Amino acid sequence: MVDKFPFDVPKEYSDKPLLKGRATVEMKVKIKDNPNFDDIVFQLILDGYNAPVTAGNFVDLVERHFYDGMEIQRADGFVVQTGDPEGPAEGFVDPGTGKIRTIPLEIMVDGDRSPIYGATLEELGRYKAQTKLPFNAFGTMAMARDEFQNNSASSQVFWLLKESEVTPSRSNILDGRYAVFGYVTENQDYLADLKVGDVIESIRVVSGIDNL
Repeated sequence: MVDKFPFDVPKEYSDKPLLKGRATVEMKVKIKDNPNFDDIVFQLILDGYNAPVTAGNFVDLVERHFYDGMEIQRADGFVVQTGDPEGPAEGFVDPGTGKIRTIPLEIMVDGDRSPIYGATLEELGRYKAQTKLPFNAFGTMAMARDEFQNNSASSQVFWLLKESEVTPSRSNILDGRYAVFGYVTENQDYLADLKVGDVIESIRVVSGIDNL
């Protein structure tokens, strides 16, 4: 139980949507070319205690219905990914500014009191540090970004189809490089059945919206 939010988000990011707590989200996906089912509903738990900027950005986009009607854009057996809108922009264009809204890389480390922003653990030389939200489960949810620009994440998200041999827990190339902010907690096994072209019918917040 947490009486109040345990740390202050840096001032340069405090004007972005922040999730100061947890939220539960349901994602309904329309399945094409599968005789066994027409759609699947996934439950996602988002952790704003350890990733308030990243989770807040996603919840804000959900509330804007940004993902509704969007297709699954990558499904290669390693990850499932979506969030790249139609048109030249590769992220969410903020109607208030007319520019793509980006968020910083946000990593919470075990033992730290607040997240690290804008740098990978490798860049900081913290090779033995363990992240609070690791890539340790099938359905780990994280922000996609430009490989060489830490603070370029906007709206593209991916779910890891974890295999212990390829992405061993606590010792893989993803932890500390990409910002995890939640996990699929219901029907996660069906992520492996998603294909490029399947359509996200809707994503909605079912609890925790008051934490935004």
